[in-house]
Amino acid sequence: MTSTPSVGALLRTWRERRGISQLELAGRADSSSRHISFIETGRSRPSKEMVLRLADHLDVPVRERNTLLLAAGYAPHYAQTPLDDPSMGTLREGLERLLTGYEPYPALVVDAVYDVVAANRGIAMLLDGLPEHLLLPPLNAMRITLHPQGLAPRIRNLGEWRGHLLAQMERQIALSRSEPLRALYEEVSGYPVDTGPQLAEPGAGAAEGVAYIALPLLIEHEGHLLSFVSSIATFNTPMDVTVAELAVETLLPADAATAKFLHSAGL
Repeated sequence: MTSTPSVGALLRTWRERRGISQLELAGRADSSSRHISFIETGRSRPSKEMVLRLADHLDVPVRERNTLLLAAGYAPHYAQTPLDDPSMGTLREGLERLLTGYEPYPALVVDAVYDVVAANRGIAMLLDGLPEHLLLPPLNAMRITLHPQGLAPRIRNLGEWRGHLLAQMERQIALSRSEPLRALYEEVSGYPVDTGPQLAEPGAGAAEGVAYIALPLLIEHEGHLLSFVSSIATFNTPMDVTVAELAVETLLPADAATAKFLHSAGL
């Protein structure tokens, strides 16, 4: 039988992951290194307020803050409300308005393991023609992008874009230590890769003279080479686990030709 780690052991693990000394953490949390040491070794039981304060300074994900509280003998502080709960109606409506207002440009909302919880018609356009088995719920953004039967064959800079996505997942795994996210990473990183007819130079544009402000996603659609830069937004100071793990990704046209095509697509 595996024993549950103590709150002290969990806090020490998070502190070491962040590369912070007991003295530095104590200074940030308005405590003392002696008290931090006593908490980590189990000689002192932290108050609920101290657990939350240390978790905040260690940038512990909201879900894991509840785990720390439970380990310390306290009730969870953050609710985990399903997105389809009636109390989430205002949030859902706000997200739908945001996605619709962004059209004709693609935009979507994903959860902690990149399952798509909402998307607009710009995303639907890019997914047009993909195999039905990849479009069955839950639709996963990483899986559908990197799967050899998904968008991968259409991405003209697949090598670069794949590397960017995998590095993004690695950073999130290091931050959250999420086993479901790690399992997804192992799956999608193991897909066979056929980079196909890549552009001659990394980051090269669809039009000569285009200077990108960020790594673009270059994807073929109906004979057109569309170019996007991606932006990801999350909620500030969330008080619910579900909300904390949502991310809104928007794809901004990176050149005039892409913008013109999207506006003419009738979305």
